[in-house]
Amino acid sequence: MKEVPAFEAYRQLEPGPIVLVTTRHNGKPNIMTMGFHMMIQHAPPLIGCIIGPWDHSHCALRATGECVIAIPTVDLAETVVDIGNCSGDTVDKFERFGLTQQPARTVAAPLIKECLVNIECRVADTSLVEAYNLFILEAERLWIDPIRKERRTLHHRGDGSFCADGDVLDLHERMVKWRHLSR
Repeated sequence: MKEVPAFEAYRQLEPGPIVLVTTRHNGKPNIMTMGFHMMIQHAPPLIGCIIGPWDHSHCALRATGECVIAIPTVDLAETVVDIGNCSGDTVDKFERFGLTQQPARTVAAPLIKECLVNIECRVADTSLVEAYNLFILEAERLWIDPIRKERRTLHHRGDGSFCADGDVLDLHERMVKWRHLSR
């Protein structure tokens, strides 16, 4: 074993796919790229997200208490990185990156048509925002594009390197303890 700096732990434990978060504040939609998130529980479905005051979306999320988490696929990799390299306070990211807004059912933030998955969320808990910039969101609606051909998601490994989902291992039959939660 070779020891590496502890701050690189996130590169080994990356929490899931890179996502796009949309908000709408004062009538203006925005998109941000986010890599630090995690599922917290099944029912109700809670998601933890790190969105700090350095992100333009932080103010919108605090003010509105709602957002959409959109999951892009590898064909949007360069767009995802470019979205993260500019700020919504000066750029209309939907226009600049040619993404299509679709209305959500329960939140004002838009869905992103080009993404595989869109999750409508409301802020459930802000008690960890001041200390850790950690918003707890409750997923209210889940939308999946059933005809989208590209389904591989993008995972950030740090320093601008990414990997894509590969083979799927179906171990459903072995999941006897948690069977009630699947399929």
